[in-house]
Amino acid sequence: MNRTTHLLYLHGFRSSPQSAKARQMATHVASRHPGVHFWCPQLPPSPRQAMDLVEQTVAHWPRASSAVVGSSLGGFYASWVAQHLSCPSVMLNPAVDPARDLARYIGEQTSWHDPAERFFFLPGYIGELQALDVRGKPPAGPELAIVAKGDEVLDWREMVARYPAAQLQLLDGGDHALSGFEAHLPLVDSFLRL
Repeated sequence: MNRTTHLLYLHGFRSSPQSAKARQMATHVASRHPGVHFWCPQLPPSPRQAMDLVEQTVAHWPRASSAVVGSSLGGFYASWVAQHLSCPSVMLNPAVDPARDLARYIGEQTSWHDPAERFFFLPGYIGELQALDVRGKPPAGPELAIVAKGDEVLDWREMVARYPAAQLQLLDGGDHALSGFEAHLPLVDSFLRL
């Protein structure tokens, strides 16, 4: 595996580049790996538009040295990106079946980091999520899954079962936000060869 020169970070549902993990990752890369190109976009609510945005940007990245990290819904997206780039991926408490889990969120939503910011999660987005589901395909690159048994949003057993080929970091306790994420940065560094 080549050293990573381009790193994509994908946030979760209702989240943003202002999430604690996204900011910690950005700060870590900037201070410890200043030569690495880091990109954490604000993803639109439409899964198809989100992946179109990512695809247009990473199309110009060197495939042999690109990698992706994703949290929650971003972990689901990261699996799709990794399939298309054949690159290493790191999933942080990844959503396994967001088409099922997000169906109850159809309608107006607020952004987690700015409740004044509102968006609509449309019924058609469920089909878009289904179209992006790469379950059943063998991984196209090395995978690392960091999963907390204490995740209050997603079932850790589903996450572990979804990534049978992944290097697994299974945490006793913890939470969906992966509080204390900075403790896992050395593992992410070594796995992605930053």
